[in-house]
Parts: sequence; structure tokens; C-alpha cells
Amino acid sequence: MEIVGDVPVVRGEAELFARTGHLFAQATSVACAAHDMHTWAVSQQHVVHPQDVRERHVRKLYRPGVLLDAPQVGHLHELKRLGAKIRITPEEINETIILDHRVAILAGDLSQGERSYSVITRPEVVQSVTSLFNVAWRAATDVEVFEMRFAEVRALAPQILDVLASGCKDETAARTLGLGLRTYRRRVAELMSALGATSRFQAGARARELGLV
Repeated sequence: MEIVGDVPVVRGEAELFARTGHLFAQATSVACAAHDMHTWAVSQQHVVHPQDVRERHVRKLYRPGVLLDAPQVGHLHELKRLGAKIRITPEEINETIILDHRVAILAGDLSQGERSYSVITRPEVVQSVTSLFNVAWRAATDVEVFEMRFAEVRALAPQILDVLASGCKDETAARTLGLGLRTYRRRVAELMSALGATSRFQAGARARELGLV
């Protein structure tokens, strides 16, 4: 662990668990924002058991890419069945966990294969992080509603990724998929957003990371 300013920074999930596992275990309120379920895998150990979820106020906010992975979708539905509130946002989010409105853990960038995590306990900073989370939460959509809207994109994802990889023109790709050109381009944009990609090349790379192609 290192101290940056007055903020403890830990490296990797093993150290995060060692330093904060007791906070996860004791928390009665958990708010989580993440691109997918891998960033905060350590936290899943403390909120996936039925008794744990039912006795806590659990809110989870994810990017649409989580809906492209069948195992993650199944896990989301199980958490929701147990009482967790889950929403999806297409907007950029800061990957964060807030415990009992007293501790905020912010995920940093990967460095040498490990992610850094800042553990914040200063009340005024935790309050600011909580306010940002609440704004994103209010603007997000319940997972079941979003999933219905997202169904066509998810169904077309493998075919879209195939035609993107082929390098064919949009007009040819649209005909191949039986879509109008505008619809095809809209679906590509939606898929890129779900994958957190800013280019079609990046979308392909991200899809390979997720095992979609």
C-alpha cells in the first residue's frame, strides 16, 4: 500500500481484499458502478449470498457491455431476484464502490497487470463521490427495461463483428445483415458504446477480449 496525499492506494484485488474485506463484510449499504463484473470481482464474494443481499441495500450500475456476456447476465438476474437494484447506463462512469456512505473505493488504471484502488474515507470527498453516483443512477435504466431495448443489438452482435472484421463497406454489410443502412450504422454505434469502444477497430479488439469473436 502507498499513500498518495492522504489517500491509501492499494495494488491488485488481493491487497484490496486484505485491506478492505472487513468493510465489505460489515456494510449494510453497497453502491457499485462498473463497466462489467470483473473490476470488482472481490466485492462479489460479499454480496452474492442470498442472506447477504437480502439484508443489505445493494445498488449496482453497469455499462451495456455487461449484457453481451451470458454468464454475467445470468448473475445480474440472480442478484436482482435476491433484491439488489440494478441499472444500466450508456454514459461513461467512474468505477466506484461506496460502502455505508462512509467509504468510497475508486478503481484506477491497470499497471503491469494489476489495477490500483484508492480508498477514500474523508467525509466530504465520500459525499461528493456519492452525489456523482446518485446522478448517474437516476439517469440510468432498470436492467430489465434496458435489456428489452438492447435485445436486437445483442442478437446481431456476432454478425456485426464479423462484417466489421471483413472490412466491407457499410452498404455491403447492411445488405448482408438484411438491415437498412441507417439501422446498420445505428446498431454499430450502439454496439461500440456497449463495448466502450471509440473506434470500430477498438470494438473488434474489445470483443476478442470478451470472447465474443
